[in-house]
Amino acid sequence: MPTITHFIVPVDDIERAKKFYIGLFGWKIEKMPGPVEYYAIGTTNEKGEKSLGGGLVKRKKEEETIVNYIDVLSIDEYIVKVKNLGGKIIMPKTPVPGVGYTAVCIDTENNKFGLWQYDENAKMKQCQSCGMPLDEKMTSKLDKRHYITK
Repeated sequence: MPTITHFIVPVDDIERAKKFYIGLFGWKIEKMPGPVEYYAIGTTNEKGEKSLGGGLVKRKKEEETIVNYIDVLSIDEYIVKVKNLGGKIIMPKTPVPGVGYTAVCIDTENNKFGLWQYDENAKMKQCQSCGMPLDEKMTSKLDKRHYITK
């Protein structure tokens, strides 16, 4: 049965949020290596055993809130289920290279939640000529060249 696997806490000030959550709950919070500013949150249960974990990320939009991610065997299947049950997909299936795939949805009551599929073989689609992720490229209709959309 799918279950919550992790959570993401969007914050305005990483250091302030770290101080708050470490002081409040005693969570272990460490920066993860890589190009994305992501701080892993380690939690323990009342017996001191490792428990549900999450991450702190820099808030991109004011309305962003905590998102719980549910572990599923196939994001593709669950995206279809979400749509069939009246939900919406607000972030399509996205690879997290070497870790898995994620998608973000809204349920019928306007609650945001994430789907997570572990897959060590997850890779971003890349342009064969320059290596740039294809999700960040568009093809010009005029001359078929790629250009960055950001």
